[in-house]
Amino acid sequence: MNSILPNKFQIPEKLKTFISYILAIATFIAFIVFVALRQKSAFAFERYINYRNLIASGFFNTIFVSILSLIGSMILGFIFYLLQKSKVKYFNALIDVFTEIIYGTPLLVMIIVMAFLIGPAFEVEKFQRMGILGLTIYMAPYMKNVFQSGFSSISEEQYMAMDLFGFTSFQRYIYIIIPQVLRILMPPLMNNFSLIIKGSALLHLISYPDLYQMIISAQSKTFAYVEGYILLWGLYLIITIPLSQLTKLIERKWTL
Repeated sequence: MNSILPNKFQIPEKLKTFISYILAIATFIAFIVFVALRQKSAFAFERYINYRNLIASGFFNTIFVSILSLIGSMILGFIFYLLQKSKVKYFNALIDVFTEIIYGTPLLVMIIVMAFLIGPAFEVEKFQRMGILGLTIYMAPYMKNVFQSGFSSISEEQYMAMDLFGFTSFQRYIYIIIPQVLRILMPPLMNNFSLIIKGSALLHLISYPDLYQMIISAQSKTFAYVEGYILLWGLYLIITIPLSQLTKLIERKWTL
């Protein structure tokens, strides 16, 4: 319809996109308001005001443990990538078998097994640390895949060109490999970070004082269970939505 109008009457694409997102957000807000108004009993979010410090500590503990697991899984994932690329067949098989085991294991089971089975087998009594290690190990194969896709983007022709111009190993990584790999690594790494944040909610099973655990603790005193889960949902969205938008921004900037 717009195509037959004069240019001065056509709506710019950016404005169309902006209006579309405003309408989409308004749709979800209207749905939430509708559901809230249809409830038979009033919400009692004010009961959580006295527990704001408790909930805030859980919020920051969630971010802390997620960053810790992200860094740990990146390190392990890179080691797994190197072992898979090794010429030693045993290392290749070891990583393949481990990856299949992780893919077939729910995260909840992994945390429990690490905390209450593997930890005691090695006489590690701090089961919370073992649970966090379980989350880290669980994400390592996914991080390995990220590194694999990133480094596979460097073509053989580029390696031949680096040999032709006599690049040292340091020059190869600094000027050619790392800049290209980073463009590919950042979006999936941030997506995995979002998965870690959401997966960290299962750490409440080992009594780690994350956001989920602190909300449960407050629920046991306020008895406002529905309000607690709504608050939990909102706080997780506060973390994950900006992270998702940042990922999209990086993808747009680095694909130009």
